[in-house]
Amino acid sequence: MLDYNKGKKVVDYMIQVLFVCLGNICRSPMAEAVFRDLVVKNNLQDKIRVDSSGTGNWHTGEPPHSGTREVLDREKISYKGIKARQVSKNDWDDFDYIIAMDDQNIKDLRKLNPQESNIVIAKLMDFVEEAKENNVPDPYYTGDFDYTYELVLEGCSNLLSHIKQKHSM
Repeated sequence: MLDYNKGKKVVDYMIQVLFVCLGNICRSPMAEAVFRDLVVKNNLQDKIRVDSSGTGNWHTGEPPHSGTREVLDREKISYKGIKARQVSKNDWDDFDYIIAMDDQNIKDLRKLNPQESNIVIAKLMDFVEEAKENNVPDPYYTGDFDYTYELVLEGCSNLLSHIKQKHSM
């Protein structure tokens, strides 16, 4: 992007993506790690920043669940530096996309900030045509981290394609 006042190149705007689930130890940190991996593989780390949070605060400061870590280790996807945190009202100022894992997360997000905004608030599966699921099931309860990974990978791949197309990357 060109700064016409000085004729110098300035840093392009960075797209900020936040993944949200209930406790921020299973689904959303998995999505953060998978999406971050895809961003790096597409050489977009200087254009897209990724984070995750939970609607609840039970696990604040904890690393991802062992089931999430096991799947990510197997897939050779780094989760370095990911620690659970609770979503906050400030996230509406910091992020362009807030991507929830299920309908309840969307309801909780709308309660936290009912104002209309320019932020894209959607479920991850909204980016998958003919998705197998409308919501990403919580493996904390189902125990099926592999199925969650399958859905997260498909959703994150499609979300990245959407962002690349929309923002001409």
